[in-house]
Amino acid sequence: MSGRECYHCKQWIEDGEEHDCWTTTEAALTQELSDDLRDAWERLRETAVSFGDQRIYASHKSIMFSRKSCYFFVRPKKNFLELCVFLSRTLKAPQVRRVDRASKSKVFHIIHIRHRDEVEAPITDWLQEAYELSDVLAPKGKVGAKSKDKPKSNRISPR
Repeated sequence: MSGRECYHCKQWIEDGEEHDCWTTTEAALTQELSDDLRDAWERLRETAVSFGDQRIYASHKSIMFSRKSCYFFVRPKKNFLELCVFLSRTLKAPQVRRVDRASKSKVFHIIHIRHRDEVEAPITDWLQEAYELSDVLAPKGKVGAKSKDKPKSNRISPR
């Protein structure tokens, strides 16, 4: 039996067998949640959907919520849901476990959710703020991009 162990998921893959551990689904990531965490997840998802048009998709071990760019994601863990919310400012609140800069304009905040009742203000307000901010901070194209009117040529034209 020849094969290999996947570096990411540690699963054994036989030679010639297709393997894509990066592709997953919301259902796969949330299937083993406790009842309390499942209720919290459902409320969190319903809250985000109520904000408006967006894309919700699973990626590796996270469930991403994005408009033009990701404005927050959830990592389902055994004992809590780990939220990572992107804002333009730093929050100072007991719910926020960690804060760090993601880019020049974004700061990410790590928040742990253990129960459905925690998915209310101020957390829902921060998610709404992140949703609205994601449209404002979305990349609009390269600044100072060269126009493609007429290519310059260094060649000397023949006479």
